[in-house]
Amino acid sequence: MGFHTFDADRAAKLEDPERYAWVSREELIDAVDPAADGTVADLGSGTGFYTDDVAPHAGTVYGVDVQAEMHDRYREKGLPENVELVESDVADLPFDADALDAAFSTMTFHEFADDDAVTELARVLRTGGRLAVFDWSADGAEATGPPLEERYGLGDATAMLEAAGFEVAHGTTRTETFVVVARAP
Repeated sequence: MGFHTFDADRAAKLEDPERYAWVSREELIDAVDPAADGTVADLGSGTGFYTDDVAPHAGTVYGVDVQAEMHDRYREKGLPENVELVESDVADLPFDADALDAAFSTMTFHEFADDDAVTELARVLRTGGRLAVFDWSADGAEATGPPLEERYGLGDATAMLEAAGFEVAHGTTRTETFVVVARAP
């Protein structure tokens, strides 16, 4: 699992409002709970579809993506004033320790998740900082999203986060997806 990327040639699909059926704007903002002066990272930001939803509620939002092509498309679309793009793998983020108040991943956890990436998130999130993960579930029916063998189940994701010291505050399996909200050590 992990270490694949969404095909940049299909990036227009990332701007489809039907994505809200899997993660709504409201539930994302509620899970991230950004502070007006807070610093937040969108992990696997792609074209900024969900980054744009969080940006009005935070001081600074970093759109983190490993693909320069995704950032190019986001720039073409237009960046909110408080969004900065960061080309990086989640396992090697260019942030100081405790630099982030919150981070979130919408349907990208399966692309980067491993022990190194989760340990890195624990490093860059301040103590008590919030991590919200929405992703395709291994318990899904593969009606949409990546193949089942590329997905994590809620239990696997929770165990990985807890092993890195995160305190899981909420976890739920839903149709095709799961959500985990955790606090950094």
